Amino acid sequence: MIRFSSKPAWTLLAPKPGDAPATPYEPLETPLASSPGIVARALARVEYRTLTLLARVENALADGSLTLARPPNDLPALLRTADQLLTFARQEAGERASVWRCQCGTPYAVPVSLMRPVSIRCERCGRTVDLDPTRVEGESHVADPVTSEVNEYRRAVSALFREAMARGWPVLVAKVEPGKP
Repeated sequence: MIRFSSKPAWTLLAPKPGDAPATPYEPLETPLASSPGIVARALARVEYRTLTLLARVENALADGSLTLARPPNDLPALLRTADQLLTFARQEAGERASVWRCQCGTPYAVPVSLMRPVSIRCERCGRTVDLDPTRVEGESHVADPVTSEVNEYRRAVSALFREAMARGWPVLVAKVEPGKP
């Protein structure tokens, strides 16, 4: 598993004797995905400096380097990568769907635009649910659970990249054992 993180550059240096105590900070970290396949799928087509992001990460880990990007030199490339992550998440978000709810709370998502009202029977309580296009409760995206997890991971990595560059912190990458923080 791969974890992206970011913390101030001064924390990466060994403290000198007699230095003042370090000011507290909260490091930025991406959540761990449920499987390595999620990470590979999320990062596979995303480019970072002429290679895929996954290839860059694997090269950095193979070289023993923890640093993936350092501001200000890597700022434009990392922001382009963050944009690509969000673009792929939007493209694979699934089909737009209109959402209605039964009185018992059961949601019903219809992945097509209805031209006229339709009534269905609720699977849970048996009441009639009117799917009226003028009374839609909301919109959603219908996607399989794996695609949803891939897109959430992409959004988290993109947010970390943007926040790290805004703070001027380097982006680090590390290999993490599943089940360990």
